[in-house]
Amino acid sequence: MELAMIGLGKMGANMARRLARGGHRVVAYNRSPARARELAAEESNVVAVESLEEIATVLSPPRTAWVMVPAGEATEQTIDGLSQVLSPGDTIIDGGNSNYQDTMRRADKVASKGLHMVDVGTSGGVWGLAEGYSMLVGGEDESVAPLRPILETLAPAADQGWGHVGPAGAGHFVKMVHNGIEYGLMQAYAEGFEIMKAKETFGLDLSQIAEIWRYGSVVRSWLLDLTAAALAEDQELADIAGWVADSGEGRWTVAEAIAQDVPAPVITMSLLMRFVSRQDDSYAAKLLAAMRNQFGGHAVKAS
Repeated sequence: MELAMIGLGKMGANMARRLARGGHRVVAYNRSPARARELAAEESNVVAVESLEEIATVLSPPRTAWVMVPAGEATEQTIDGLSQVLSPGDTIIDGGNSNYQDTMRRADKVASKGLHMVDVGTSGGVWGLAEGYSMLVGGEDESVAPLRPILETLAPAADQGWGHVGPAGAGHFVKMVHNGIEYGLMQAYAEGFEIMKAKETFGLDLSQIAEIWRYGSVVRSWLLDLTAAALAEDQELADIAGWVADSGEGRWTVAEAIAQDVPAPVITMSLLMRFVSRQDDSYAAKLLAAMRNQFGGHAVKAS
């Protein structure tokens, strides 16, 4: 197949590489044109362009344009721009982490111009180039079916790691929940290793324990593999600040749980713990200490 890959960050560039190495022709576009030119120089099946308009002239109809730019306004502008230059029957794929409600709205918007919209919740990070990507696909059957060759190339195997999960918005919805679960798993690992680190009596080797757990254990996972790699480099994590960002999906998952009256305490608390990580000096913690001092005369630490 041939398609355009729009947005050549860590994910987009590696996805373009995997597609090109799989025999597909990739038309690469990035807001900074140098990245597209560098990728084209690196991969023989990649052609660099410098505008969305050029994509429409280089690709043969029916065209496919895969968008891998940050969720929100960047995605909105890119899809709006593509809808101005593509033709009826062409397909726009949003492979980023857009809010599924935005995706449903955009699908209706582009459909009014005769365009197809497919959302692909994509997971794999920087390892996707070598290992393949997990992809959750949303869209109408007639829109998704022609994309099978590129989805099979991007996936870990042609029949593994991807699937058409529902109509427009469904792919991003399931990916949102996936990322919410990810928050909970990461928090559980972090808490467990911190408990072991605090038990100084045993002098536990956390790197060793992570390696043991990786094989045969019920808690083995790819996240544990990555944890083991980080601990092997430096158990003290001396060069890493304890500040954890969230990119939106955890918040959306919690909001959806509330909207659906579904209890999700683990995911919710894992999100809130990320907020805690950003507080150098918690006012709430200070007030808790003050209350204990007031009712029980418990000592407080001076700042």
